[in-house]
Amino acid sequence: MSHGNECYELIARLFPICRSITGDGVRQTLSAIGEIIPLAISEVASGTAAFDWQIPDEWNVTDAYVMDASGTKVIDFQTSNLHLVSYSVPVDLTLSLDQLKKHIYTLPDKPDAIPYRTSYYDQTWGFCMRHHDFLELQEGQYRVVIKSSLKPGSLTYGEYLIPGESAEEVLLSAHICHPSLANDNLSGVVLLAYLAKQISSEKRRLSYRFIFAPGTIGSITWLSRNEDKVANIKHGMCVSCVGDNGGPIYKRSRRGDATIDRAVEHMFTYYLGKGVIKDFYPYGYDERQYCSPGFNLPVGLFERSQYGEFSEYHNSRDNLDFISPDALAESYQMLVSILDILEHDVKYINTNPKCEPQLGKRGLYNAIGGNSERQQLQMAMLWVLNLSDGSNSLLDIANRAQVRFDHIKTVADLLKEHGLLVSSE
Repeated sequence: MSHGNECYELIARLFPICRSITGDGVRQTLSAIGEIIPLAISEVASGTAAFDWQIPDEWNVTDAYVMDASGTKVIDFQTSNLHLVSYSVPVDLTLSLDQLKKHIYTLPDKPDAIPYRTSYYDQTWGFCMRHHDFLELQEGQYRVVIKSSLKPGSLTYGEYLIPGESAEEVLLSAHICHPSLANDNLSGVVLLAYLAKQISSEKRRLSYRFIFAPGTIGSITWLSRNEDKVANIKHGMCVSCVGDNGGPIYKRSRRGDATIDRAVEHMFTYYLGKGVIKDFYPYGYDERQYCSPGFNLPVGLFERSQYGEFSEYHNSRDNLDFISPDALAESYQMLVSILDILEHDVKYINTNPKCEPQLGKRGLYNAIGGNSERQQLQMAMLWVLNLSDGSNSLLDIANRAQVRFDHIKTVADLLKEHGLLVSSE
């Protein structure tokens, strides 16, 4: 469970940082990720066009609070950065309780939770608080202070390309714009960082591109600046909400039958024996940008729990107690299994296609493991020989044979060693 422990420790370190779609919190977070992998950092100036969008002014905040007449801070940004609506403009006002209430957000159905709210593209301000604390507010005058800045700056994102033997890329993307929310999406950011570190130490057939960018505007910006690179993206996933014990859940790419879609479904069916597959719909995380009709990239969404459907979503209950090292380790292994399928999903040609080759004289029956799995592997071998005509990949064969991909790969490697398979590429 070492990957789970490493991930959890870094999430705990990053949890207090106030992140938004721009600002120093994003830079601090990317700097910490840069201690693990060599990130290329891009700064895109406010006002820059990104298709139909424009990079907003940069937002930073140092303090915010609401103080009652006795001098007690009834809302304090320093105790939780979720107390402040993200992108709130600077204010220093004295208001009545009725005036203040117009700028306060709570969750009546979750009275002990602080909601997470944003106001990226409106010049306004607001606070969030626990509903039971809201009900305790007394009539009187309140001083409202927000020490923020909203001025021309830049949007920041990081990426890391790991070249493989092929220029064909796997895109792995995580949004990095949320403040103190552990599952959504520090879990995705940190898990991908450690996955990238592992992949960078291995020889790989495919190339891997990791993107850490603010949600929506970040992926739109990356796409607008990298249209010349997207043709190389052959598989991809957005990764979010992977630190809890739910699911797993996968939303297909817009294409619906891309190799990544079939690889995840295979892993759920034959490796885990559980998991929910959902069809694509144009709402959610950044997969909807990568899958927009002008790009239509084969990018799905991988989660443990569905965004918007777990009670901790976008509130202070999405904290370090909601996630666990064990769940992070399980998610890590799921992603490794999916990528292993993509990495080894190649096509072969049977060099002895006229009737079955004699396997016994080649010693292949004795080369495929113990008695408990020999029969299954023998059948897998026959499937590989029969369907390796240059048109079926190993994943195609595994799905038709209803056999785990790693078993199909094992026998394919043996057949290749004995000269019965050659690459079709």
